[in-house]
Amino acid sequence: MKILLLGASSYVGARIYFELKDKHTVTGTYATHKLSKDFLQLDITNKDSLDAIIRRQNPDIILHVANNASSKWCAVNPDKAVELNQTATRHIVDLANQTGIKILYISTMGAINPKNLYGKTKAESEKTVRQAVSGYLILRPSLILGYSPNTVNDRPFNRLLKNLYAGKPAVYDTSWRFQPTYIRHISDVICHCIKNNIWNDTISVAVPELKTRFDTARDILTPFGIKVEPTKESNTFTFFEDKLDGLYKYSLPRYSYDQMIELIVREIKECERFKVFDYR
Repeated sequence: MKILLLGASSYVGARIYFELKDKHTVTGTYATHKLSKDFLQLDITNKDSLDAIIRRQNPDIILHVANNASSKWCAVNPDKAVELNQTATRHIVDLANQTGIKILYISTMGAINPKNLYGKTKAESEKTVRQAVSGYLILRPSLILGYSPNTVNDRPFNRLLKNLYAGKPAVYDTSWRFQPTYIRHISDVICHCIKNNIWNDTISVAVPELKTRFDTARDILTPFGIKVEPTKESNTFTFFEDKLDGLYKYSLPRYSYDQMIELIVREIKECERFKVFDYR
């Protein structure tokens, strides 16, 4: 399958590229951080540039990961957030409909009942993606954990790595409970859905257990001798539990929390295997 991966240099996009590159013909794009010499520069807010690259690549699937997932950035830059996270999705779907291309969109569980601008832009983008006439698939991860070839973006797991490499005690919040998403789980579901021609649905991707940021930090960092202390912060994050019906409906890969932690600890120990991109 020929795939155009928008946002291949991002934390999530880089891991997806790593997992899919040997299974499919994947072309990755980046905005500012060129993780591989093979990636193509693309500003997804530029409709002409989008049009040119989509028509030139002519993929079977556009895998849309490109966005800014920082709720703080979105709140400070609302116009840019809407342009990047929402309007660009409309352009992508319009172009896909002109060229008969399927859309695979990485959304967020925060789109289910959005309380901030980031969640609202993703919810609106989901509505747009469902208008893809050749087929669509929307995946909704929660807070994503796991090793990526991109260790520099300011994402929750990369902050854990900074704690680890600093070798200092860490403090993490206990107030918000959520179902974490293992980063490899996203790629596993993508591969399974493509192989089995599963389209035109919205699927949440996460472990079934509810955990806090403290739980995940403790369980990932303690094996490396890093002490993690709890704190209780006031936040506006909403709590909800997803039944993960889509994973069962289509017999998709599933992970338990313990399986996720075991695999993440192993990934950190074997992190050299993710350093495969050629920067030259």
